[in-house]
Amino acid sequence: MDEDYKLAKWLNNELTAEELAEFKQNPDFTLYEKIKENSARLKTPAFDQDKMLSNVVATKKATKVVKLQQNWFARIAAVLVIALGLSFFIVNNFKEKYYGTSLTQTVNLPDNSEVLVNKNSSIEYKTFFWKNNRTIDLKGEAYFKVAKGKTFEVNTNLGKVTVLGTQFNVNSKDNTFEVTCYEGKVKVNYKNHELILTKGMLVTFENDSKKEGKTTLSMPKWASDKMEMSFTNQNLKTIITDIENTYNVTIKTNTIATEQLFTGKLPSNNLDVALQIIASTYHLQINKSNETSFELVKK
Repeated sequence: MDEDYKLAKWLNNELTAEELAEFKQNPDFTLYEKIKENSARLKTPAFDQDKMLSNVVATKKATKVVKLQQNWFARIAAVLVIALGLSFFIVNNFKEKYYGTSLTQTVNLPDNSEVLVNKNSSIEYKTFFWKNNRTIDLKGEAYFKVAKGKTFEVNTNLGKVTVLGTQFNVNSKDNTFEVTCYEGKVKVNYKNHELILTKGMLVTFENDSKKEGKTTLSMPKWASDKMEMSFTNQNLKTIITDIENTYNVTIKTNTIATEQLFTGKLPSNNLDVALQIIASTYHLQINKSNETSFELVKK
């Protein structure tokens, strides 16, 4: 109860400097602060404290009961504020982020880890306390470049992969579960099997059978191919459409000729470079309206 009392005093800004310094050492203080901040946005029905107290006091001795009820009221109020604040905080911050697309897509996670999600695949993760709980649910196939930090886990319907700062590929489709390690070390769990993979090792489970192998590649072929777009005698209109689809942007070309042909390669992971290559090839200027809207015009 002492902890509840300090919490109530802190919510009412009644702690002394010494008590506040001690309270800040509480391991949950950061969470309390976030809850308090979000609770301030809540609107609750009007509450007549005096009326409630007078009804209670009518059956008790006024001097003693009022003091007791006020102390309990402070605690009850603290609990209500925490409960409402926690609900508000969870609803607005414990949201799942889902990426599923018919195109290969690069996803940057909160800790700067990078996931390249293959076509017709998806990942799902929670942003709330992500740094302390780096867990992703995967359907299909994805290539991971994990930033160093605490344990990083990838869950699928067939098995689980646990890593610490590495690059690896997970393919979980139908009855096949395949994991390839390109850098670092990963731990693979599949039913009753658990094994460690290091750089260049791979394992495939299919209908409960296990097959181990090796690779000399630095990343999966599908991910490597996706790093660039290759064109042979393609008109500019087709190329612009491909850039728009790859980067999910809009590029206006109303004032330029788009029948011109292009042969070459464009990066699929760097929009600025891709646009610069097109602009320099056809002597165009890039006008940027915002992060997703561009226009190509004659110089």
